[in-house]
Amino acid sequence: MGRYRIHVATGAWPFSGSFNRVQLWLVGERGEAELELQLRPARSQVEEFEQDVPQDLGPLQFVKLRKHHSLVDDAWFCDRITVQGPGALEEAAFPCYRWVQGEGLLTLPEGTARLAGNNTWDVFQKHREQELEERQQIYCWATWKEGLPLTIAAGSEDDLPANMRFHEQKRLDHEWSANDYRVRKWFMDIALKHVYSLMRSWNSLEDFDQIFWGQKTALAEKVHQRWQDDELFGYQFLNGANPMLLRRSTSLPSRLVLPSGMEELQAQLEKELQGGSLFEADFILLDGIPANVIQGEKQYLAAPLVMLKMDPSGKLLPMVIQIEPPNPSNPTPPLFLPSDPPLAWLLAKTWVRSSDFQLHELQYHLLNTHLLAEVFTVATMRCLPGLHPVFKLLIPHTRYTLDINTRARNQLISDGGVFDKVTSSGGGGHVQLMRQAMTQLTYRSLCPPDDLADRGLMGIPSALYAHDALRLWDIIARYVEGIIHLFYHGDDVVRGDPELQAWCREITEVGLCQAQDRGFPVSFQSRAQLCHFLTMCIFTCSAQHAAVNTGQFDWFAWVPNAPCTMRMPPPTTKEDVTMDTVMGSLPNVWQTSLQMSITWLLGRPHLDMVPLGHHKEEYFSGPEPKAVLRQFQADLDKLEKEIMARNEQLDLPYEYLKPSLVESSITI
Repeated sequence: MGRYRIHVATGAWPFSGSFNRVQLWLVGERGEAELELQLRPARSQVEEFEQDVPQDLGPLQFVKLRKHHSLVDDAWFCDRITVQGPGALEEAAFPCYRWVQGEGLLTLPEGTARLAGNNTWDVFQKHREQELEERQQIYCWATWKEGLPLTIAAGSEDDLPANMRFHEQKRLDHEWSANDYRVRKWFMDIALKHVYSLMRSWNSLEDFDQIFWGQKTALAEKVHQRWQDDELFGYQFLNGANPMLLRRSTSLPSRLVLPSGMEELQAQLEKELQGGSLFEADFILLDGIPANVIQGEKQYLAAPLVMLKMDPSGKLLPMVIQIEPPNPSNPTPPLFLPSDPPLAWLLAKTWVRSSDFQLHELQYHLLNTHLLAEVFTVATMRCLPGLHPVFKLLIPHTRYTLDINTRARNQLISDGGVFDKVTSSGGGGHVQLMRQAMTQLTYRSLCPPDDLADRGLMGIPSALYAHDALRLWDIIARYVEGIIHLFYHGDDVVRGDPELQAWCREITEVGLCQAQDRGFPVSFQSRAQLCHFLTMCIFTCSAQHAAVNTGQFDWFAWVPNAPCTMRMPPPTTKEDVTMDTVMGSLPNVWQTSLQMSITWLLGRPHLDMVPLGHHKEEYFSGPEPKAVLRQFQADLDKLEKEIMARNEQLDLPYEYLKPSLVESSITI
């Protein structure tokens, strides 16, 4: 006979506990024992039991549990179960971190990560094969739109597996925030003041102040005050909400047609080019995208090209803007210069900022983070069992992603959703734009060391996104390498892991629709290749999403700085631009109100946020993975202090990649 000490931990979420009775079994190498426990789990509680077992079970392999119910199936969120057997120096841990529903038998393996084996009699091998069979029935692929990454097969968040949905606290916070008093008050005030003119233009730029009040960030206020300045315009390409488009010029773009009389400008451009200080932002992806029609009013899109120079102090300043590319009907489109009439130059910059809004939201935010993270999540659930070290490494970075993406497809980018109602790329253009962006999505573009090198942005002191992204990439890479090297002792082990190779193929060939021609691997041949790919996955799901999501309120709440739509065609001459032209081009009263409200909802602090590296779930057992995680946390804390010290010296602090503000997964 031996005495076993059992701890059962229940989640802290609302309704995590259960009034149903739970039955437990211990399964060891030499036997199995049913425990005579009266367990009714309570939220946030760790219940301790001691139980005498008449036989020697040997090293524990599994805990099995069944939740019984009579009238009501009261779901239980089980965190983990730990057991210390007779004579054992350490507890055996059985991670769960999922909802227990119905009366089926749930088997939890001991938490030590294990690679797939070749022994068909291995109980762990049987468990992992059965687990994947069950998961592949639950997690199925679907095509939301042809030409885009595949998604989870779920019509709404209610169709998702229970373990992928928001917990109750998160759900209520997310849904209630849409009806937040301040948001409703914004709409009410606007409706009262402009009840007969919601679809009309504002009369002046100062009129936008009527809704730019209440809670706002210090940076949003600076944008409000300085959005017309060329310096802030250029700064946003380096460190704004979308730092992904700028690149150093290696030649003058072929689309930049300089008519006669502009020899001085050409000489200036060539001088900056030779000095390595000429940069460009080309929005050519928007060329040919059909513009939206909102409540019967045609909207407009453009595909600008911006040429900028970097002065010795690190300021990035615009030199010339071409709003539209040349075409047969307009082979020499007008070029706008800082020396032009102020309103003409302001309107040209506003066209650029509106175009940046479209690419930011659809290409760099939605496609390159949200939809990619969904592919990683579904492939992980379909191909990697819970015992696999890569599953244990990645699962904290998939939290809530399927839920938030499903909501986005039903509310933001759906037919009649927010994009259709308010943006110039809505009404179908947004889908066409993402299809175009998908053809340009390369593996290198998702890896900052490659992407920043390709764009010529390495080593620029004023490029704060680039600096912080590289530092975070390196920290994540060391963490990944530390975990992977514990379980893969050579390249041959990587090549010989069938579950890992299936996961790789599932991402590239299935989820990303045959993306191998754009550099995505279809197999892993070495530990280094695997570590690089995993670093990309974690960086995309955490740091990169933070970089393109967190600043939306800062940069987009003052609507003239990032108009969601333009309501007049681009100017063809400079002399005829008046304030009426500017105001007639900017979003109307209703569109402005909606943009401000949405950016507040997206950019506000939200409950249940888990910073990178600080998830509470303990999926790994044993001291070695925990030591790697502690070093990861120490490295993140060091970077946090470095960024805080740097930001104290800056007029415009860059905080989007400060580790404490980087969420571990995509949840908003």
